[in-house]
Order: sequence, then structure tokens, then C-alpha cells
Amino acid sequence: MAERIVINGRYELDEHPLARGGMGEVWTGRDVRLDREIAVKFIRFPEGQPDADLTKRFVRESRLAARLQHPGVPAVHDAGTHDGRPYLVMQRIRGISVADLIAEQATLPIGWAAAITAQVCSVLAAAHSASLIHRDLKPSNLMIDGNGAVKVLDFGLAVAMDAADTSRITHTGQTLGTPSYMAPEQILGKASTAQTDLYSLGCTLYDMLTGRPPFNGPNHYTIMNKQVGERHRPVRELRADAPEGLERLLDALLDKQPERRPVGAQEVYATLLPYVEGLPPLPVLHPASQASPLRMYGTVIERMFALPSAPAGVAAAESRPAMQRTDVDAIRLRAEELMRNSRYGSAAELISGVMEPATRALGAADDDVISLRGLYANVLLDAGDFRPAARQFRQLARDLAERYGSDAEQVLDCRLQIARCHAMLGESSRALVQLNDLLADRQRIDGPDDPRTFELRRQIGLLQLGVGDNEAAGRTLQLLLEDLVNAFGPDHGEVVEVRNLLKNAAVR
Repeated sequence: MAERIVINGRYELDEHPLARGGMGEVWTGRDVRLDREIAVKFIRFPEGQPDADLTKRFVRESRLAARLQHPGVPAVHDAGTHDGRPYLVMQRIRGISVADLIAEQATLPIGWAAAITAQVCSVLAAAHSASLIHRDLKPSNLMIDGNGAVKVLDFGLAVAMDAADTSRITHTGQTLGTPSYMAPEQILGKASTAQTDLYSLGCTLYDMLTGRPPFNGPNHYTIMNKQVGERHRPVRELRADAPEGLERLLDALLDKQPERRPVGAQEVYATLLPYVEGLPPLPVLHPASQASPLRMYGTVIERMFALPSAPAGVAAAESRPAMQRTDVDAIRLRAEELMRNSRYGSAAELISGVMEPATRALGAADDDVISLRGLYANVLLDAGDFRPAARQFRQLARDLAERYGSDAEQVLDCRLQIARCHAMLGESSRALVQLNDLLADRQRIDGPDDPRTFELRRQIGLLQLGVGDNEAAGRTLQLLLEDLVNAFGPDHGEVVEVRNLLKNAAVR
């Protein structure tokens, strides 16, 4: 018998992996310290060699996934590296995947297809509000347990990759996502957004209703071409009992243009809910007559919110001493220490709790309060909470502009961070407008040959590459390359970097 792998002296893995994929592998095992079942998921590097940037991003996204508190997401217990490979320790889920359920049943009853999809919508609503995009939704990543509860697997693995990795992965023959469930913008190497997940959700719902995904073919290339260029066959041509409302929903979810898909998972959920009725028993489920603690819990919650709200009591105001400047300094130092240890969520929570009392005690225009607000915005950015970070940077920029003028360096820095937030949210067009406006001001204030101006032009080119606009990226980077050569010579490090980016644009 082969000797079992033990990670960190604690996680004992079974003899063989449970599953392998292009971007990782899953092992089952046991946490010997707490004596419980676990699943351990390793990420696979695109080129087979350790990648420091990918590892750092994986750790950050793992922390975000761990903060995603939802009954439809397996709990994240731990994260680390083993033999140079990043891993997540997850809650072990027992049940049947929706892919296996489809294989057994051929097609699912209308009510069950709607119920499963609606549960996934509730997970996506929570994830997207936290700026988490799954990027690999498909039937094999959905697990249904004996109570009919759905778990969405692989948050923390799929999210670890972004558009910047696409070219490297393409060179190694791997793909981000599964072609039969990938949105057109993913295939084209553009940024993923919440609407990308909704397209994949539409492919999954189509599969449950018809027994097959919207597009099939003999190889990945054929399927990808169909995802980008062909319209799916109307679901009612394959499933006559499918309601017209579900067909309309699928047509919206599978629209090739992300902006024409539903606004969010909540909208899809509301459309699906009326079809969650008349659910026949499935072989994988516990009988309805069998006592189930999970169903008992859900029934009570449902009844609680069906009752009229009780009058709320009036809480007594908590008496607190006024915050001192030394308190603000101590909190800032503690938050910075948490950030150094990548504990961004804890740092954000710490600062958030003192922002209002610090402002009340010292005043909104106080330098220490301004510094604390800037630190808070940066913590949110590092934590991946991009939308609230953008709001914080925007308000800070307005206040700083009133105090120092709109050309102040602090204001320009805030504007750059706002654009970064929108880029990370997948709002690339908005980010490009903001970056180009900022570039015009940088050139006016600092001149065309200032290093900050050059760096801003490089970031614009990178974003254009990330959204798949290679032609625009090529123009931006070529002009930048010529100006860098004139300023620093042909062998300067920045010249070499931009030259390599141009080669990348040509390949893609």
C-alpha cells in the first residue's frame, strides 16, 4: 500500500485523487486533529512551474471565498502550500453532482430544474455582491444532497484566475472554464463579470431541461466557435412541456452580449421561483416523511418571515468615551500589521468600527482621519471588495479636491484606484474612460515624459489587452514603446517589458 500524503501534519489524504482537471485536482481525506472528513483542492500552475503572482492571487481569493458565508457554499477550513502547490481545505460534501443526476435521469422535471437553478442564484447573489465571480459554473460543480440542498463547488479555485492568465494558459493547451458552459466573452479572452456566470448558469439550466448543453461538437474548438457565433436551439423544440417563461429566461441568459443578459442573479431567481412547484421525488433524496434537521430549520425560517414583524424595542445608546488621537494611531498600526499578514477582512472590520467615532472626535478634515479613510479604501481594494472600495476612494477624492485642489497628487491617486476597482469588477469600458481622463490630466500636470505618465499608458494598454481589444492595445503600446526608447534607450527594463507586451498582443 502506498504511503498516504499528510499535509502540515494534519490533513491525511486518501490514496488517490478524487478528480483532476485542467486547473487543479481534488483529494478527499481527513483532518486528523479534528477527526472530520475534508476535501483538499490543489491549484495547478498553467506552465507547470511555481508562479508567485498566481499564488498570491490564489491566497487572496481563497480568503474571499472563506468569507462567503452561505449554506450553498462549502465551508473553507484552511489554506496553504504543500510542495510549492497552493491548496484549500474544504468541507467534504456528500451527495450527487447535477451532472450525474442528468446522466441518470436524462432530463430533470421542470420544478427540479428551476429549484436547483434558483438555489444557485441565491449563491451567486451573495458572491457577486462580494465581487466574486465563479467563472466555471457547470453541472459537475453543483452537488445536491439528500435534502435537495445544492452546494456550488470550486469557489476559491475558479476565481483565482483572471484575464491576465489567458495567454499563458492558451499557450499550454489548457482552457479557463469548460467550453460547453463558457460565455462568449470568456472564450474571446475578455474580462469576466457577473453576467459571465449567468451565461454559464443558462447553459446549465438548458442541460437540466434537455439532457444536453446548448452547444455540442467533436472538440473544444468547434464548441467554442458555436458559443461565440451560433444561436442556441429554442428549448421548447427539445422539451415541449417547458413553459414559455423559462424559454424567455434562457434566451436572455444565453444572449451573446453580456449587457443584454439579466441584470443580476436576483432577477433570475425571481423569474424561476414560480416554477418551483409540484416537485416529484428523486431517487437521491431522503423521503419527505423522513425527519431532516435541515428541512426542519428551513421550515421555521420560512414561517418566521411569513409572520408580521414584531415591534422593535428601542436600544439604549451606548455610552463611549470620545476617541483620542493616540487611539487612531494604535488602530492604524494594528490594521497595517493585519494587512502585512494578508488579513484584509480583519483590517477592514477594525477600521470600519472606528471611522465614525474618529470623525466625530477629530473632525472630517483632520489629517489622521483622512489618512485612516485612505487606509480603509486601500484595505477594501486589497480584500477584493472592489465596489465599496470605489465608493470610498470616490468620496475621499471629492473631499481631498475641496481641500487641496483637483490636481493634488492624492486626488490623482484616488482616481487611479477608482479605475482599478471598476476594471476588477469587469466594468472595463468605464475604467478605460477614467484612465484616459486621468492620463490627460497627468500629461498636463506632469508632462508626457514623467514616469507616472508612462506607467498610466502601460496600464491602459494592459487593460485593453485584458478585454481582448488587441488592436487598440497594439496602438497604445507601440506609441508607448517609441516614447520609452526615446526617453531611456532601447535596453531599459521598461522598454523590454512593453516590447514583450506587444508580442503578447500580436499572439492573441
